[in-house]
Amino acid sequence: MAIRRLAEEQRLSGAVVAGGMIWLAGQVADDATLDAEGQTADILRQIDALLAEAGTDKRALVSIQIVLADIKDAPAMNRAWDAWLDPAHKPARMTIQAPLVDPAWKVEITGVALAPS
Repeated sequence: MAIRRLAEEQRLSGAVVAGGMIWLAGQVADDATLDAEGQTADILRQIDALLAEAGTDKRALVSIQIVLADIKDAPAMNRAWDAWLDPAHKPARMTIQAPLVDPAWKVEITGVALAPS
């Protein structure tokens, strides 16, 4: 089985393509000074870029997990999500509150997409 790693960094890959699926690492905003809506939009742009590098797009998303440092940011996160989402191709989604590694991060998103055949 072939494994393809995308956007490799010191400790992780931004995504891994294996077994017909694309596994996204937890994505956080490049600009942590943004509010929750801005951080979410930033992360979703990163997800678009990773999926494009893997040869697909957000329509291939199967599942998304969103972690909010403060669940009160859910409405702001949802505004960015709703503006980005393709309503004809909604993935399964979970949103939880949990502490994030960097206190400036308000949102972290990971997910799984179907890889192109």
